[in-house]
Amino acid sequence: MTLLTRRAALAAASVLAAPAALRAQPAAARLLVIGGGFGGASAARFARVTYPDIQVTLVEPLTRFVTCPYGNLLLGGFKQIGDITHSYDGLRARGVTVVHDWAEAIDAPGKRVRLRGGQTLPYDKLILSPGIAIRWGALEGYDEAASQRMPHAWVPGDGSQTLLLRRQLEAMPDGGTVGFAIPDNPFRCPPGPYERISMVAAYLKRHKPRSKILALDAKQAFSKQGLFQDGWKALYGEMIEWVPGNRDGKVVRVDPREMVLESEFGVKHKVDVANVIPPQSAAAIVTGNGLAEANGWARVNTQTFASVTAPDIHIVGDANNGAPMPKSGYIANSTAKQAVASAIAALRGQAAPEAVYFNTCYSHVGEDYGISIVGVFRPGPNNSFVEVPNSGGVSPRGDLPQQRALEARYADAWYAAITRDMFA
Repeated sequence: MTLLTRRAALAAASVLAAPAALRAQPAAARLLVIGGGFGGASAARFARVTYPDIQVTLVEPLTRFVTCPYGNLLLGGFKQIGDITHSYDGLRARGVTVVHDWAEAIDAPGKRVRLRGGQTLPYDKLILSPGIAIRWGALEGYDEAASQRMPHAWVPGDGSQTLLLRRQLEAMPDGGTVGFAIPDNPFRCPPGPYERISMVAAYLKRHKPRSKILALDAKQAFSKQGLFQDGWKALYGEMIEWVPGNRDGKVVRVDPREMVLESEFGVKHKVDVANVIPPQSAAAIVTGNGLAEANGWARVNTQTFASVTAPDIHIVGDANNGAPMPKSGYIANSTAKQAVASAIAALRGQAAPEAVYFNTCYSHVGEDYGISIVGVFRPGPNNSFVEVPNSGGVSPRGDLPQQRALEARYADAWYAAITRDMFA
């Protein structure tokens, strides 16, 4: 017997003598995450930290993530684009495989996702957190070209839409009018338009104090309304006019060339700068792969966030129909962790953990002036979500400058903490 043959025989004998568990090590389970925002990045990091034996791959087309939260502070002049831009290097350091490409097609029976670049990625469990898509054309006159005249700045991408809106505000003459078109529910971040109004007002007060804001709203009421309006009156006087839907505030048509917002009863409002927040749906990877209902949002199991039509696909973040939970960054983070834990439990033949979902949403009304809303949610009857009674609430109303200043600092701490929880 040659030396090579003897070594092969000894190696084979050692394998045969090894314990069965060592000889037959199964391949690590594969968790594939689509979307690198508040839901997807949170899911990928949580999976690596909590289940280090799981292979985690994150697919995200952008090499850096610009957050929607705190984007409004850029419009107010309190933040720069670098302050709200985050790298995926921390996830790579955690052992997450990060692939920068677009996910285009899901083969749910075959458990594969095809990427735009041609690569096909297999999975044992898939976490979908692709966010929203703008429904181009749902508002007459508003298409992708129109967004270059009337930016939405609601899908941050590389930040170009938010920066465009900022430049338009800077170029507007003092005494001009900034118009907002605000959609009906559901949409991403219910308090977001009203924080944006506040931050634009803060900028105008400092730099263009004779200007006005016209906020045309398809709804009759909005999140934290009393608190926002108290702050608007105290900080900005008569600068802001909010028009609800029942007073002809619903915008049904826009004319980007003439910079006109037209309301439901035909009133045409000429503005100098327009922020049009159009109707939305789940992103195309959801709607284009049979995972959305007719309303454009995915229906999920409220315990596990598994799709009701594809149980190995868990859909978190803004893309699902989670009402009464808001489409917020904190909800995306909270539900992503439950989805990961439920997915791994299913792979191990275990029951999903008990579900409870948390939301905290801070809003800036002015410099050193913050307000908040808190809620706790659980699965309810008939596959619903319900808010836990007496579990949350909003900031107290009244002349409370110390409270407002504290909440502004709490908001900064929240943003620092959640982005660390996503990317560090």
